[in-house]
Amino acid sequence: MQLKPIHQQVVVVIGASSGIGRSAALEFARRGAQLTVAARNQEGLTSLVGEIERLGAKAIAVPADVADFDQVNAIAEATVAAFGRIDTWANCAAAGILAPFETMTIEEFRRVIDVTLMGQVYGAKVALPHLKQAGGGSLIAVSSMEGRRALPLQSPYSTAKHGLEGFLESLRVELAHDGQAINVTSIKPAVINTPFYNHMRTKVGVKPTGLPPYYDPQLVADAVVLAAEHPLRDYIVGDVGRLLDLTQRLSPELVDLALGLVGFQGQRTEEPKSAQDPDNLFEPMPGYQKVKGDFDHLTLPSISDWLIQKLMGR
Repeated sequence: MQLKPIHQQVVVVIGASSGIGRSAALEFARRGAQLTVAARNQEGLTSLVGEIERLGAKAIAVPADVADFDQVNAIAEATVAAFGRIDTWANCAAAGILAPFETMTIEEFRRVIDVTLMGQVYGAKVALPHLKQAGGGSLIAVSSMEGRRALPLQSPYSTAKHGLEGFLESLRVELAHDGQAINVTSIKPAVINTPFYNHMRTKVGVKPTGLPPYYDPQLVADAVVLAAEHPLRDYIVGDVGRLLDLTQRLSPELVDLALGLVGFQGQRTEEPKSAQDPDNLFEPMPGYQKVKGDFDHLTLPSISDWLIQKLMGR
């Protein structure tokens, strides 16, 4: 499968107003791609397009809620109208809630599924005809290590990511069977220092945190860009993610035990936050239109990612 160089591509990045999506969009811009950036947060998109243009790249912004199929379809239509085609579709959008399952409402659970899983399904549905028309390309889904190993207090998010992995596996084989030159990649980050934890709804009385260590969102952006140019099936980001993957394969019971010990207190900060405080579960949240979150002090380099990028000539 031969994919175009990044500087020849038209790229759509979903969930681009902050975090991994914003970092990926900026990395595509540095490498000369033409971009459509989409998210619910208009303020974040406007500032992102300004950054992209200062890098010398072209971009349009399409405000959209990925839980609405018609809005996702409008992203594709706007891209083709502006640039003529789509070569890479990268979906980075997600929503979350930190709470025991029994304290969640069905509406909260469903919303996480609608954004984190169905948003990916809608994106694939609208992107595939355009990727085929362009003669091939990449469908890149930013999944999570929670697609390999679920965490307590995050049952809807873990459900969505497990469902996403099943969807991608099925779709990948269907496309290969039909002889389509479309690369389907699942990017599985470990814990990444983005505003995701500022955006999460919480019902445990405090602001959520991931289980440290954190990794820099640039590592995920680099993986997304790599997959747009080099066909990849799966890419785990972060040394601890790769270790977790191995441990889960060898002994799920051992991971159960470890998460029982650290998975509850370890996802809580000491910063008070109530269920009524602002979050972005149902509506965009003001502020935090940036790449990094609040956990620089817990962020480590990833040796395995550095090696992979070097081996790929990056």
